[in-house]
Formats: sequence, structure tokens, C-alpha cells
Amino acid sequence: MKTFAIIPAGGKGKRSGNVIPKQFIKLGGKELIIYTLEIFQKNNLIDEIVVASDPAYFKLLEELKGKYKLTKLNLIVKGGKERQDSVFNALKSIEAKTNDLVAVHDAARPLLPDEVLTSAINTAKLKGNAVVCIKAGDTIVKGNNKVKEYIDRGNIYYVQTPQIFKYSVLMRAMKKAYSEKFYGTDESMLVKRSGKQVNIVEGSLLNFKITTKADIELFRKLI
Repeated sequence: MKTFAIIPAGGKGKRSGNVIPKQFIKLGGKELIIYTLEIFQKNNLIDEIVVASDPAYFKLLEELKGKYKLTKLNLIVKGGKERQDSVFNALKSIEAKTNDLVAVHDAARPLLPDEVLTSAINTAKLKGNAVVCIKAGDTIVKGNNKVKEYIDRGNIYYVQTPQIFKYSVLMRAMKKAYSEKFYGTDESMLVKRSGKQVNIVEGSLLNFKITTKADIELFRKLI
């Protein structure tokens, strides 16, 4: 059984306020996406890495692959209009067997702890899939400018990545979504929608997604 990592990196990152996509801005001397790719490069359970990107950044990615010795980065494919399209393009490009695992991880989550990644892969090997989440720790309210109601946080989780599924299961879920013209916010939504149960694995507050200027500033301070 092989484990492929798919890193969708085709987003424009407009909310970060940068001219170039946030995954390619330099922080601490290297591009943000490199922090992410190095996590998967160093993990012994990952066999191959695929990045889905805007073709304008293919040359840069090839240069970075050599510079940082990313030997597991075997494919760079064209990203799509939406995240789902990017993941699907990458999924179609790999030579995977039915029960091989596919781990999808956001390019802009550069502080994923290795132990979280390892735990998620081992859970997926044992149970068929795994989605990294963190339990809600704050009071949760619903409303618009004013509090309408308080929500019991006892079974509320914030979904992160990686999200790991068997190749055949994820491919089937993706094809079903496209046939019904459905776009989900992540892979777990598509797999759950296809009728499969999804297993939760404990994540980490460090594994936050860099989206805004404030996130970039937090990342700078952490590194």
C-alpha cells in the first residue's frame, strides 16, 4: 500500500493581501509552500507528493524541488478553478491502486506536526480513512451582529487537513459530486455524501490555515 500526498496550491490567496498567491510568498527565507512540502518529504509513511498549481508557478516549483531536495515531489499538475477541481486533477494524474491512500493537505497549513500526520495515516490504514480535526474550545454562538443562540460545543469540531482516503473511495466520491454538479468545501464532505463514514483524528492548533494578513503575522512570530 502506497500513500500519496496531494497538495492543492492553485488558489489566488486574495484575502492575504499579497500580489502573489500566499503559498509562494517568502517567510523566514523560504516560500510558504516549502514548509508544507518538507513535512511530507520527511515523513517516512509518505511515498509520493503531487502539487496542483497555477501553470505560471510550474517553473518556480521545479526550481524549489531541486533546491530543497524534494525527491518525493513526482508530479506538478494544473490546478483548477476551485479546490475540488485541483484535487481531482491531481487524483487523476497519479498511478494508484484501489487501496492506496491519498492524503490531501492544504498548501497553506505549513505547521502540521509530524505526529499528527503519522497518526492520521495509521488511522486511515486501520479504518479506511481519517480526517484531522480539533475540538471546539471556545463558546459557540449563532447570530448576525447580535447573539441569537448558544450552540453546545460538546460535539463540535473544526475541520483541518490532511484528509486521507483510499484512492478508489475518493475517486468515486469525486465522480459522484461532479455528476450531480456538487461542489464541497473539502474532501470529507464529498466522501460522507457518498455514503461513507468518516473517522476523526485529533489535530493541532499549530496546524492552522494561513488565510489573512493576521495569519501571516502569527506564522512569522511562530517561526
